[in-house]
Amino acid sequence: MTHSMSTHTRLVALVVTLVLFNPLAIDIYLPALPVMAAEFSVDVTRLQDTITWFMFSLGIGQLLAGPLADRFGRRPIALSGILIYGLSSALAYVADTLDLFLIARLLQGLGACATSVAAFAAVRDSFGPEKSGRMISYLNGAICCVPVLAPLLGSWLTHHFGWRSNFSFMLGFSVIAGIFIVLHFKETRPNNTDTEDTLFSFSRYFSILREPCFLFHATLCMLAMAVILAYVTSAPVWLMMKLGLNMNQFIVWFSINAVLNILSCLVAPRFMDRLGSSRTLYAGFIILVFSGAMMLSLSPIQQAWAFMIPMFITSLGFAFIFCASAGKALALFGDRAGTAAALLGLFQMSGAGVIVSLTQRIELPSPLLLTLHMWLFIPGLIIFLSKLGNKWHITQQS
Repeated sequence: MTHSMSTHTRLVALVVTLVLFNPLAIDIYLPALPVMAAEFSVDVTRLQDTITWFMFSLGIGQLLAGPLADRFGRRPIALSGILIYGLSSALAYVADTLDLFLIARLLQGLGACATSVAAFAAVRDSFGPEKSGRMISYLNGAICCVPVLAPLLGSWLTHHFGWRSNFSFMLGFSVIAGIFIVLHFKETRPNNTDTEDTLFSFSRYFSILREPCFLFHATLCMLAMAVILAYVTSAPVWLMMKLGLNMNQFIVWFSINAVLNILSCLVAPRFMDRLGSSRTLYAGFIILVFSGAMMLSLSPIQQAWAFMIPMFITSLGFAFIFCASAGKALALFGDRAGTAAALLGLFQMSGAGVIVSLTQRIELPSPLLLTLHMWLFIPGLIIFLSKLGNKWHITQQS
């Protein structure tokens, strides 16, 4: 029993390490966006594309990373992703044009997608279809530690060594994490994993995409991630450029929200244990729709608190939606966990990246943009309350 607990504790530490590559690449250099815009001689809003491009490749790359994880195992895919991440971080460090920097970010997204697929597939392998949803929520709690610490670190690095030092830090992190994974990460792929002769087969994806349960819950995860991505890309511009906050003030507000994200991701699994996934998902819907209404009502007030308080509430709604939906999306696919995790990642990352990129083209003020994203859950709520939606949610592994 003690050995089993020790093994699970070590696995949790390893998968946390693997999933940290993604948020670190997003959050650490947020305070440096105005400085980078000045050096590249572009409008700061163009630097937002460096986040959406990263998110897009993070998702689209999983179409290949998932089958590779099922074919060759979680460990080699994790190590390959770390290598790509480290090399692309070095390329971002030396980039002298925005175009080259964007290429580096695309490659960095591919590296992060491989580590993410390996991590979530390992969770599904080790904890099963039901408990994996709770574990994923706890992982999100760990991920949310990064927005607390990374901007502080990024601000200090940018102030003392310039914005490029953020990417040298990512390179160093990939080296240390790579050593940790090499020494301790054991293969978790089950023996009954589907390893077709054809590596990239559309039938692998269609067999998952034709499941309404997967489509419904993956779409909810995508919309939840779009809310967070819209916030992350618009908050620096709105708070620092529009409202005039300095870097330290921005970090304070950003960090408070991140702490609430952590607490929300820790509370959500306990809430689901007591009241069930259906009530947890329903609560998430209501919270996000209410947060959108609050954001809209406070939008005329040009103060940081008027923008951030609705986002504080949104943190709980996001955690509830994700906790109740992520495990359900993967529940039916024990023999294709890598491919299913890849498709879920595609919905979350690339789908969210495309949605946010499109909505940003409308050029709405940031509060109205976030209201729009929160209210995109209204159709999902209507479907969920129908008999069909309820049937999709209660589908269990056969």
